[in-house]
Amino acid sequence: MPMYPHISHVDSDHPLPQRADVVIIGGGIVGVCTAYFLAARGVSVVLVEKSGIADEQSSRNWGWVRTMGRDVAEIPLAIASLALWDAWAARLEHGTGFTRAGILYACESEQEIAAKVAWLEQAKPMGIDAEWLDTAQIDARLGGKAPRSWKGALYTATDGRAEPDIATAAIAQGARALGARIFTRCAARSLETEAGRVGSVITELGEIKCEAVVLAAGAWSSLFCRNLGVRLPQLRVLGSVMRTAPLPGGPECAVATEKVSFRKRADGGYTVALRNANIAPLVPDSFRYLPDFLPMVRAHHREYRLRVTGQTWQEINTPGRWANDQPTPFETQRIYDPKPVEAFLDQALKQIADQFPVFAQAKIDQRWAGLIDVTPDIIPVMDEVASIPGFYLATGFSGHGFGIGPGAGHLMADLVTGHQPLVSPAPFRFARFAR
Repeated sequence: MPMYPHISHVDSDHPLPQRADVVIIGGGIVGVCTAYFLAARGVSVVLVEKSGIADEQSSRNWGWVRTMGRDVAEIPLAIASLALWDAWAARLEHGTGFTRAGILYACESEQEIAAKVAWLEQAKPMGIDAEWLDTAQIDARLGGKAPRSWKGALYTATDGRAEPDIATAAIAQGARALGARIFTRCAARSLETEAGRVGSVITELGEIKCEAVVLAAGAWSSLFCRNLGVRLPQLRVLGSVMRTAPLPGGPECAVATEKVSFRKRADGGYTVALRNANIAPLVPDSFRYLPDFLPMVRAHHREYRLRVTGQTWQEINTPGRWANDQPTPFETQRIYDPKPVEAFLDQALKQIADQFPVFAQAKIDQRWAGLIDVTPDIIPVMDEVASIPGFYLATGFSGHGFGIGPGAGHLMADLVTGHQPLVSPAPFRFARFAR
């Protein structure tokens, strides 16, 4: 049982089909969104997941759905995703918890102000709704409860939140209603090619003939690719999160400072995390992809802390190659379920209570952690692999994937079927990591 157990369950279909147009590997937010938009076009699609739908990072993230603060490469996709979240409120049988409750980025130093203002000047022409708030406007927005240390803030009223523990399952059920077939406890082992392109997926339950495969396996994607001889530079980063019991009197909008982030939940509690406090376990991939990640480490050294952890020893013993007729690493460990860093969460609770006294009364209902799939430029890969035609990557969302999951799924469906792309796929090309 994972440490984050309150996930909406999605039953598995049966039996495994012998053929499909497209097979999706991975039952997280991006995989199920891709399945939804492919099925909506009448494409025969099968999704296989080694554990359960949203068992890993797709249920463990903060639940933010934001355009604000994103890399400019992601902004068009983020804007498109907001509209898709809205549309699902009417179309899906099960709710996602999405609401446009607003997001506020507070600044406590002149340096922070300069960085946020510079971003706003760059992003505003792209259609972002963000605005700059002075201290009086912040106070009005928060009902007179703004901390005195805040000097200004970026605020986007149209940004929002959804509930990670129910959203991915709701979208998966929506995809199934459109004809997608979903198989859990069904690990994909590898691919087979025919005439130089994708011909089938080998799973632990059997082979599925297909014309295309989308790998949306999150933190497992690089390992899957290595067995195929495809070099995908990606590292796993551990983030710790907690949730409170229902807590009246706190802000309605999500809030981020340099120290802590929190957002109200549909149940009346809050999801809380310490900012810039991610653990990057030292593993073989840390050295394998060191040249790729050095620029990122230098630029974001305050956000990622290198540590020897239990993950270190586990990955030293994880094979990078395997036979298709034998159990693989995806079957011997079906879920990444790391322990949270308790000290980080204790610190986060203290800091939030210092700024919002109502949180001094908060009861912590649950703490958990997840492994985030990170690329060297912190931007996802959504592209076909040139060396294996018909094999597509949708991974490396670097902690940003939940909010842009709908847009990413739509874009992947566009790429696979040859439709006009929802947004330009150029920033997400796999070739940018070629060596």
